[in-house]
Amino acid sequence: MGGTVELIDEPVTESDSSLDPSHLAVCLVSGGMDSCVTAAIASKQNDELAFVHVSYGQRTEAREHRAFLELADHYQVTKRLVASIAYLSRIGGSSLTDTTIDVSEANPATLEIPTSYVPFRNSHLLSIATSWAEVLGADRIYIGAVAEDSSGYPDCRPAFYEAFQQAIDIGTRPETRIEIVTPVINLRKSEIVRRGIDLNAPLQLTWSCYQRQDRACGRCDSCALRLRAFREAGVVDAIRYA
Repeated sequence: MGGTVELIDEPVTESDSSLDPSHLAVCLVSGGMDSCVTAAIASKQNDELAFVHVSYGQRTEAREHRAFLELADHYQVTKRLVASIAYLSRIGGSSLTDTTIDVSEANPATLEIPTSYVPFRNSHLLSIATSWAEVLGADRIYIGAVAEDSSGYPDCRPAFYEAFQQAIDIGTRPETRIEIVTPVINLRKSEIVRRGIDLNAPLQLTWSCYQRQDRACGRCDSCALRLRAFREAGVVDAIRYA
């Protein structure tokens, strides 16, 4: 037991040794920018990756799934798990899963949690990843949660991952050793873009928009954060906007 949450926010290079060597890590890949950069970091720190993609009845489910497949192809990941927890759309409570709730437009001044928050979603994602990691004998689970400079979702805070790490330690076999790794959790979005550029992450394959699947809307909270990040990083975003 006794795993810890690794909050790694130093530059990662080919020779990075901030973590012990790992033969296999499970990486949650939504298809978005944060999970792409997280996968790029994980690819440098582990011998092999297994990618997990979870659909939960979100508006842009098909487009995100396409991004996941393209990222898995890019990183030549053969171990892939696509899971559905569509029951979250029946539970509702989020504009991402309930079409009767409008997707909030970006409002950097507000301290309120936006309508796009899916109640306790990341606990479901981590549970799936933990089950698969234990079966595979993986050492780590990577997730691209961002606490700073983001939408302020409560299940993206470091304390949440510290608590979930304890649940993994207690709720798995005595010999199981699985660490949650959150390499971008304390980074600004612009720093995530720069990290992705440094690692040659294929940001052009990612999708962040909460509303549209053809061209990004440019108005939702996720699009606004992404556009600001690329602008602050001085990099042109390659995806198309409406």
